[in-house]
Amino acid sequence: MPEHLTSPAAPAPSDPAVPAARPAPGGAGPVVGFDLDMTLVDSRPGIGAAYRVLAAETGVPIDVDLVVSRLGPPLETELASWFPADQVPAAAARYREVYPSTAIAPSLALPGAAAALEAVRAHGGRSLVVTAKNEEHARLHLDHLGLRADLVVGSLWAEAKGGALRAQGATVYVGDHTGDVRGARAAGAFSVAVATGGCTPDELRAAGADLVLPDLAAFPAWLAEFTH
Repeated sequence: MPEHLTSPAAPAPSDPAVPAARPAPGGAGPVVGFDLDMTLVDSRPGIGAAYRVLAAETGVPIDVDLVVSRLGPPLETELASWFPADQVPAAAARYREVYPSTAIAPSLALPGAAAALEAVRAHGGRSLVVTAKNEEHARLHLDHLGLRADLVVGSLWAEAKGGALRAQGATVYVGDHTGDVRGARAAGAFSVAVATGGCTPDELRAAGADLVLPDLAAFPAWLAEFTH
């Protein structure tokens, strides 16, 4: 297990560093956004499989281990590291064609993912998945793993996530990447970062995360205090 996954626990729910919640519009429960890859879903096995198909078909050598170690940015951003700019659109289209048959089944729910979504429902709130992955593939992952979200918004990265979160009245956004922290800040939402992806706790804090958790297992207890 990477060293950064064993970082110290986040502040206890009674810690004064945990702020009071901002009420959701209309007095409803919290509106909480979640990133998908490496926040709710360990998609490394599936994404790796799709990249291996792409490499085999195109003859382009791709360091798949490197690719899956830095998930977060849009597909085209990663492909630009391996293909000339004029070949990126075709490579992206082919990747998306093979994705459903290669990437969904091998991917797993991360520990605490289902409980985190259920915790939002238990507080009368709504859960959003806002991801750089396209909506169709995000929904395939969620359906395959039995993860229930009230809304899925795809093809948004970093600050661009802020508009979707703000439009839905999100009070919290949970993600594993510094780009997710920037998205939360753009929305004026509380940024909860989980150290289950390629960014270390120190990197997440430096980006401006309000709270860094080792994983989603601690999220329900924190949310209970946040909505108190």
